Amino acid sequence: MTQHDGSGDRGAVRYEDPWYDAVASGWGEPPPGSADAVAGPGSNAPGSNAPAPAPAAPATPVAPAPEWTHDAVYLAVHRSGAFAEVRRRHRHFVFPAAGLFLGWYLAYVITATAAPGLMAREVAGGPLNIGLLAGLGQFLSTALITWAYAWNAGRRRDRAALDLRWETQLRTREARR
Repeated sequence: MTQHDGSGDRGAVRYEDPWYDAVASGWGEPPPGSADAVAGPGSNAPGSNAPAPAPAAPATPVAPAPEWTHDAVYLAVHRSGAFAEVRRRHRHFVFPAAGLFLGWYLAYVITATAAPGLMAREVAGGPLNIGLLAGLGQFLSTALITWAYAWNAGRRRDRAALDLRWETQLRTREARR
């Protein structure tokens, strides 16, 4: 997260978190063509009211890596086996779950339109009927699929995806130096 950079200015902050992507968040660089972009941040140019950036402490690289460009980092991760495995695990859950839910929903809609007498049949002698229970079952199945997705993601994909994101952030950080 944020740490004091060790200089005399107690208000200066620097980001040491590899998850922080200043360029992507829009905080790191002024818009192209602005006075800050031309003169540089912290300059005394007209319209420049941004404080000078805090001097960054020398960072130690995680491992000697080849020269990375921003695009090369994402291409390398996209082509990696770890990324393919995360995508495979995601697809193996999402496609069958989506297919089952859509099939169940279409069966409900088709049955409601093609067999209204069946859907109007009372259940347990009360005000409940098959159509109402099937409609409530749609809500229940949505909640169950949401829970199953979160459970599956936490058990089979999240750790690998976080590791990939961490690696990507470290490499893009190296590319910006």
